[in-house]
Amino acid sequence: MTNYTKNQIVTGTVSGIETYGIFISLEDNYSGLVHISEISDGFVKNISDYVELNEIINVKILEVNQERNHLKLSIKNFDYRINKKNKNKISETSLGFSTLKKKLNNWIEYKKEELNDLVYNSKS
Repeated sequence: MTNYTKNQIVTGTVSGIETYGIFISLEDNYSGLVHISEISDGFVKNISDYVELNEIINVKILEVNQERNHLKLSIKNFDYRINKKNKNKISETSLGFSTLKKKLNNWIEYKKEELNDLVYNSKS
């Protein structure tokens, strides 16, 4: 029987990916969850940018629940990849939100006109 302990790095298999985190299957019928907040220090838009279903990865144990055979896990701040496959992380461009800012006033004016047309046509 495996004895899991806090701060231990173990190997597991990605068994599920949800919007809130990654499910990991481990030895001895243990399972765990890497909550989205434990994936990266940065903003995580899409968890599939970090792992794939059935991928084998390293995870750090944050908490152990022996009664439920459940672990709280993390992949933040260490190299969790086993096969070193290079997943391209989406990085912010130097433009940031400036392109949206340039278009915002046009979109607002367009929407105002559209709403005015709806109000005018509904009164007719």
